[in-house]
Amino acid sequence: MTPILAGKILWVLTVVGWYVIRYPFERRARRNRVARTRRGVPETIRMLISLSGLGILPGLYVATGFPRGADYSPSWLQIGLGLLVMIGALALFRLTHKALGKMWSVSLDIRERHELVTTGIYRRLRHPMYSAFWMMALAQTLLIPNLVAGLAGLVGFGILFFSRIGPEERMMEETFGAAYRAYCERTARVLPGIY
Repeated sequence: MTPILAGKILWVLTVVGWYVIRYPFERRARRNRVARTRRGVPETIRMLISLSGLGILPGLYVATGFPRGADYSPSWLQIGLGLLVMIGALALFRLTHKALGKMWSVSLDIRERHELVTTGIYRRLRHPMYSAFWMMALAQTLLIPNLVAGLAGLVGFGILFFSRIGPEERMMEETFGAAYRAYCERTARVLPGIY
């Protein structure tokens, strides 16, 4: 097996792991009514850009090798680092879903009887699910030996993150007021002690 093939297989396993973790929460979330939402055209565009970078472009590369002109030869060390980051990302992704439980939503939604989750992984980070996605995008960069398809996750998710974080935090502050402001003062967004 070559490092290129190993990287592709591990990327596919990342996608499968992501789906296996998310699916039960997505099914449960459909049962909980949404009280307020910020879904709409801007949110749909953000989600499509992120999906393109984290799913469509790398999936196309794994399936067809396109775009070939941006390929490079990865080392086994790079693939090993990608594996470690992938495992960390999926573990963090699972912790976020478990902590959120029925408060989880794929989009900018406030559920009926929504509660501010500040326990578990949310004790130190306001957006650990975004931290997990940043790690997935980094794992993709390490596992997919193509400068376009590999980096697409960082670009696609970066666009979603930086255009969504402000509206999401405003929505949380509108919903939870002083409790959310106090929570913001004692937590970082995605990287403990830094940001």
